[in-house]
Amino acid sequence: MASPAGLPAAAETLRSWLGAADRVLVAAGAGLSAAAGYDYGDTERFRELLPALYGLGLRSRYLLGVPLPPDMMWGYWAVHIDDIRHGSAPNPLYRRLRSLVGDRDHWVMTSNVDALFARNGFAPDRIFAPQGDYGRLQCTVPCVQETWAAKPFLDRVLAAYDRKTGRVTDPAALPVCPNCGADVFPNVRVGPEFVDGAHMPAGDRLNRWLGDAPDTARLLVLEIGAGFNTPGVIRWPMENVVRHTPGARLVRVNPDHPEVPADLGDRALPLPFTADRLLAALTT
Repeated sequence: MASPAGLPAAAETLRSWLGAADRVLVAAGAGLSAAAGYDYGDTERFRELLPALYGLGLRSRYLLGVPLPPDMMWGYWAVHIDDIRHGSAPNPLYRRLRSLVGDRDHWVMTSNVDALFARNGFAPDRIFAPQGDYGRLQCTVPCVQETWAAKPFLDRVLAAYDRKTGRVTDPAALPVCPNCGADVFPNVRVGPEFVDGAHMPAGDRLNRWLGDAPDTARLLVLEIGAGFNTPGVIRWPMENVVRHTPGARLVRVNPDHPEVPADLGDRALPLPFTADRLLAALTT
């Protein structure tokens, strides 16, 4: 197992491994978006965006399961998703990562639902996001296996949102299923009702890409910010990809949990750094 002593050595080893690869699979968890400025645990950003909820004693965007009335919950979702998913400004960290991958044959697999890869230069048809997309809503029943663009619904919520109280003042602005009138929810995986039809075909294409690689192909799996909240989505599958792909290498970028399996030996590189620090070192 390779283990560079510090940040400059880590950057140099990653640069060397990337230079030796002709195929790259970028695998990303919440740590990448947090390093890019979208940290769900950022208390100050939460207070800035949602002062009414902060005043109630809430301190972060991790609100699944918090019992709020629908008008407050949809106020939260509209503000949160508008901030995370619908910003148009380029993100420097994701752009730096796209530049690093360059013109190598590549795919992305991510547990993030913010579409930051597609919004920053990665081809949308080469991104597998099995946990869903904040840009879509679905019926909670679900009555149909389809989703709808979230922005028109959320724009109506925001137009009726009272920042001081955290409430949506017009009940008619609260989103409902356009088909059956039931409640809707962001199209993200939180239970068996998740509508995954728009996402799983990309997973099939990724599997074919991995399986159709020439025998001489040199694959680098660059995993960033994937910890143990949902290790079965990114972390463990990436270990198995490398384990079952001759000559493949794994780079695991994670400041808290950089550990790699011992059986991968010198084909795995643990880098205990945040993505912003590491990519900055690579491009300076």
